Amino acid sequence: MIVGIDLGTTNSLVAYFTEEGPKIIPNRLGKNLTPSVVSVDEEGNVYVGETAKERMSLYPSSVAQTFKRSMGTERTYNLSGHLFKPEELSSMVLRALKEDAEAFLGEEVTEAVISVPAYFDDKRRKATKRAGELAGLKVERMISEPTAAAVAYGLYDKNQDTRFLVFDLGGGTFDVSVLELYHNILEVRAVAGDNYLGGEDFTQEMAKLFLQKVNLQLSDLSEKDQVRLTRAAEKAKRAISDEANVTMSFLYREETKEAVISAKEYEEACRDLLAKIREPVKKSLSDAGLKLSEIDEVLLIGGATRLSIVRDFLIRLFRKFPDTKLNPDETVALGAAVQAAMKERREEVKEVILTDVCSFTLGTEVVVEYDEDKYESGRFCPIIERNTVIPASHTERLYTVRDNQSSVRVRVLQGESRYARNNLYLGELEIEVPPGPKGSQSVDVTYTYDINSLLEVEVKVVSTGIGKKMIIKGDSNQMTDEEIQKRMEELAYLKIQPRDYEENRLVLLRAERMYEESLGERRQKLDHYITAFDAALKRGDHDAIREAREELSALLEEDED
Repeated sequence: MIVGIDLGTTNSLVAYFTEEGPKIIPNRLGKNLTPSVVSVDEEGNVYVGETAKERMSLYPSSVAQTFKRSMGTERTYNLSGHLFKPEELSSMVLRALKEDAEAFLGEEVTEAVISVPAYFDDKRRKATKRAGELAGLKVERMISEPTAAAVAYGLYDKNQDTRFLVFDLGGGTFDVSVLELYHNILEVRAVAGDNYLGGEDFTQEMAKLFLQKVNLQLSDLSEKDQVRLTRAAEKAKRAISDEANVTMSFLYREETKEAVISAKEYEEACRDLLAKIREPVKKSLSDAGLKLSEIDEVLLIGGATRLSIVRDFLIRLFRKFPDTKLNPDETVALGAAVQAAMKERREEVKEVILTDVCSFTLGTEVVVEYDEDKYESGRFCPIIERNTVIPASHTERLYTVRDNQSSVRVRVLQGESRYARNNLYLGELEIEVPPGPKGSQSVDVTYTYDINSLLEVEVKVVSTGIGKKMIIKGDSNQMTDEEIQKRMEELAYLKIQPRDYEENRLVLLRAERMYEESLGERRQKLDHYITAFDAALKRGDHDAIREAREELSALLEEDED
């Protein structure tokens, strides 16, 4: 039996396919939602879901939640002296769902289609697969959450060609996907998102607003106080969606702290969070080559889209009323169940071709010539660009850069920066080449990326035909996502050498941002102008610097428009 699972940041669900369509399987408490919370006591007993969440008020140090945000990292959680990785905690949630499904269905569940955020990178997807395997589930297929939602909405039954924007704001992650349906093909055109934006952040803003009103600091609160505050904030957040004002109360040192919070105050407090929603929407449309007016339908999924301030913001943003006919908490799990039925080739399911895209650019580190006989190492060469429909296979020919060079090392990277050091390292392989003058030997580097998130790298020496292959597993990077992000922020400044003029720094930083937001010919054009500007800065020719800066600035203004 294959089931569909939505492994969420806040809640998880399991569903199966019936003759009447996909259905949610209730958990052992008779509820559809199982909180993605795990607790372990001193004896090593494991609690999952509502019980684990309940233990949080009593034993906060023994409970872990929102660990999905750390999937694919080396972060560990210490629960009563026991150390766990995020995928190990996720496996406990998956095992509970598996047991509930088996009890409900009366048969063994051996396989699952698990949904993942569209913006999950290679490491996070592989960590999700490991979590399923640790739970005793075969995981051959993962489906992006927006694609699952589109399937659940019944888009595959629509007859006309339609373009959709799926807006997925869950408890801890945010995805935007642009999809197009034509004939029986449901194609993902572009994805964008933020792995650190979700309903939990809106809860924290409510908590901060409350603390301001009652003149308390977060540092004043004990660990247990903070748990209670979060619960009260979550309750107030949900209530304010139905009322103009909400009274939030919180027991602090045996004294009830109380404050009235208006919807207007809360919306103002969440202004920065709402602003963060705009960029992924803009980016996904840009990558898809579409205008907002060309989107036929906007679909809302994820529990955080229930918030009135979010819905009001989206109505203003999209200038239309989104489709909310399905329960936003359950949509992804239902779509995953449909995908599971397709994998089983169930007769009840109309066959539809689902295409997905590569969420991040995959490439390698190269040396580039920026002036005659002057080279810069550590640059990033894109091979499969983000939002390329997968499965995909692209080849790039690279040449030797030194006389008598005897080998070529291919470092496999994932990311959007022009500089290799800012991107995520996935692995590497090295191949020998016949020595000779620089540029006389070349290798063809082929990346092949499939729907199961497996990346095959093949390097072949053109002159000899000798080649090497490897499957990138991406296990060598020991940094957590937080450490990577911090390091990138540091390098964003350090990569620019000290200059005489702040204007040069500003233009370069803006250009780097625009490069990361661009694709194809526009990215190549930007790279050309940035390289020319860099070369002028290195020569120290003030007239050339000014001219190159003005040309680059004009291009940036054109792209921004």
